[in-house]
Amino acid sequence: MLCKYKNKIHLCMFMVLLLQLLSRTAAQSCARSCGEKFNTCSCHATCESLRDCCADYKQFCLDIEPHSGSLLGGTDFEILNATFEQNINLTCRFNSEILTEGYADESGVGHCITPLLYESGWIPFEVSTDGVNFDRSGQWLSVHHSKLGPVYKIILGNDTQWQYYGTPGVSGDLKMIWISSLIKAERVNIELWGYNETGEAYSANWEAKWKYLYTVGRDVPNSGVFSFTPQIAEKPYSLWDLGSIRVSPSTKPDGAQNVNAVWSEAHAIAWHLEEAFRKDSAGWALEKCINWDKEEKAMPNFLTEITDCPCTLAQARADTGRFHTDYGCDIEAGSFCVYHPGAVHCVRAIQGSPEYGAGQQCCYDSTGAQVLTGDSIGGSTPDRGHDWGDPPYKKPPRVPAFSHWKYDVISFYYCCLWSDNCKYYFTHRPSSDCRTYHPPRAAAVLGDPHFMTFDGVTFTFNGKGEYILVHSSDYDLSVQGRTEPMKFENGTVAMATRLSSVAMREKDSDVIEVRLGDQVDELQVLMNQQVLSFSEQKWIDLTGVFVFSPKASNVTVMFPSGTGVEVRAGEGVMTLTVLLPHDLQNHTLGLLGTMNDDPEDDLTSSNGVIIPLNSSAQDIFSYCAGWAVTNETSLFTYDSTYLLNEYYYAPKHDPSFIPNFSVTEDPEDPLLEPVLNLCAGEGASFCKYDALSMRSLEQGNATLLAYRSHTSTKTALEPVQSCGWLSPPNHGQKEGTLYLERATVTFSCNSGYRLYGSQERTCQADGEWSGEDTHCVADNTLAIVLGSIGAVLALVVMVIAIVVYTKKQKNLTVLNSSHPPALHGIEKPEHPSKRLPLCSTEERKSYSSDRIQRCSRWLL
Repeated sequence: MLCKYKNKIHLCMFMVLLLQLLSRTAAQSCARSCGEKFNTCSCHATCESLRDCCADYKQFCLDIEPHSGSLLGGTDFEILNATFEQNINLTCRFNSEILTEGYADESGVGHCITPLLYESGWIPFEVSTDGVNFDRSGQWLSVHHSKLGPVYKIILGNDTQWQYYGTPGVSGDLKMIWISSLIKAERVNIELWGYNETGEAYSANWEAKWKYLYTVGRDVPNSGVFSFTPQIAEKPYSLWDLGSIRVSPSTKPDGAQNVNAVWSEAHAIAWHLEEAFRKDSAGWALEKCINWDKEEKAMPNFLTEITDCPCTLAQARADTGRFHTDYGCDIEAGSFCVYHPGAVHCVRAIQGSPEYGAGQQCCYDSTGAQVLTGDSIGGSTPDRGHDWGDPPYKKPPRVPAFSHWKYDVISFYYCCLWSDNCKYYFTHRPSSDCRTYHPPRAAAVLGDPHFMTFDGVTFTFNGKGEYILVHSSDYDLSVQGRTEPMKFENGTVAMATRLSSVAMREKDSDVIEVRLGDQVDELQVLMNQQVLSFSEQKWIDLTGVFVFSPKASNVTVMFPSGTGVEVRAGEGVMTLTVLLPHDLQNHTLGLLGTMNDDPEDDLTSSNGVIIPLNSSAQDIFSYCAGWAVTNETSLFTYDSTYLLNEYYYAPKHDPSFIPNFSVTEDPEDPLLEPVLNLCAGEGASFCKYDALSMRSLEQGNATLLAYRSHTSTKTALEPVQSCGWLSPPNHGQKEGTLYLERATVTFSCNSGYRLYGSQERTCQADGEWSGEDTHCVADNTLAIVLGSIGAVLALVVMVIAIVVYTKKQKNLTVLNSSHPPALHGIEKPEHPSKRLPLCSTEERKSYSSDRIQRCSRWLL
């Protein structure tokens, strides 16, 4: 009817188009569509910066606070930017299978309670308002419990008292504290939960399990403080020796799963163990230690597949692609090394071992040398269960923290802390030395920008675009860099560029991008084009990659191959360091060169042409331009109009941007003298270039410091020869616990023993010890040994004499057989063995004396 009259035809068409548009827009909902892009709007994470989000984006693609918490669960998080009716039936589902209770508070803010998990990392969750349709989604960061800040967990007062309770001299009340606001209740229960792993080791039925044991305090005020006097638990509860305290609302049933709660660290629950432990803790622990020893002998040997430790503390701290600080012994936190006395810093291998998911730990003393279990109880130990877990987590022995406690920590209490039987423990957990350790190789991009390849070639490339820095098809590794023009303080564009973003991926890992943020010297990290926040956690486990950001200007990315990528921001520029393990030798291409110890081929173009190292700056510029990425291979995020126009829709290498290939050192320039004073020594040329081209001493100094830092890293990663651990002789001692090239170890024997072998041995350049094995022999044993040796020597001499005599007789016989005597008709004997007399008595009388003598010699 609306279109019946011609003068209303235009209005009709307008209304039809409007209805179509409204219909189409209504259909473009983010319900069950988070991460997708539509023609008219987007539910992708980039939509906010691009301002093209669908109208209900915030309602269905959820943002939460806090966004992280313990993998033990119990965190109550709020759903931001979405409102719910107060009496609505809110249900939360994690990993598409674990249901937990949700609720809407009096302000209409939705809440979810996180579940008990056996994994760390980003966990997808969904929310339903009717218990059937889960059309809202988000992500929750499950965190290793020990990596949580103290405000997010129960703090056990006096750790030593808690974990040695019942041993001689340790008793009294135990105390704990927590932030009461974490529990949305006025009264709470204090519960003990136990942890165990059961089933056949390394089989499909090997399972991890947290189990509620009993309630320690019931219906107590949620004051944030609780103390109690421990009692011996009844069996079977007293058989559990590993567990955690949980505080939860008293309105919930005992042991209720997935309710609002706060947890303590896992710990040895000595305070509730059976009466036998309190009567004789050392004897009880020894029995447990021996049982553990038997269990270990029946398990596969994981020691053969774990990586060797770095040889020095400097190497351990520089090899950030493969090793990371062990928070239980951190030099930056005061070296409070409870389990490793004598050590000042420990690191752990980031990745678990290939088959068993085992972990490696390496500890170092104040001299930078390894601390080994062969020399000290504080030595580093490998782990059957990696402390940080190992993907895909969930099952033993890969459960973060708790598998490690089960197989490596509680056994240390049995054998070493509750009893003095470390020999059992160190038999199965001996320190690894560094004889097979290969340090990584480092390359860098710094300043505006200067490149330092893995094989040590340096050059400057000031192009604008996106380029391949490192590519390895064998390891499916790609590291890409984006450069942009720099600006002077007045805002005008300089004819030089800076590295502004680095994107990377290995195999099917999440794509990580690190780029300069909006604030000065701030870095922004993106995972699959979504911004990551490090406000709550400094370490984040992702798919196929780990990211660590202790502060806004520092980011380290770690891949399973052992590749490490360090990004630092300072003075408005980005500094990049790429660390590649030895396995990638001869397997790299890109602007950072071919890592093969041959600098001559580092400037190999993308089509395989090698250009000389002494090529002109213009030729090097053209070579570098050839390493530009394509939109199909790009790993970068384009979430602004600027990035779309300048990099996505524009050429990947901007041919219109021609930089200054050199700078002029004009004697009339007032900046020249301070620049020359500043820029001296190694890195001076880069320093001068940046200071003069950007008219900034600060810029030049930042480049110089970055260059020296890279040089220090390369020095720290220089190969070190190790000869391996030397044991002291039985009944003796050794002095010296350094086993690297030129190190000397001396030996001595106890009273009543004498030293045999080398008293001093030196580690040689070929990796072998000088001298001979050293032994200590008792004095009385020595007399017996010497007497025995004398008797043996006498017997040997007698045997030799007889053999010589016999041989002489045989030779003489042969001689006479070949040349028989011709005088006086003497005949040859019939056979030498008969020894018949050659002269009878009557014959002798008729022979001359000379003849008789000759005849007698025959008769001897």
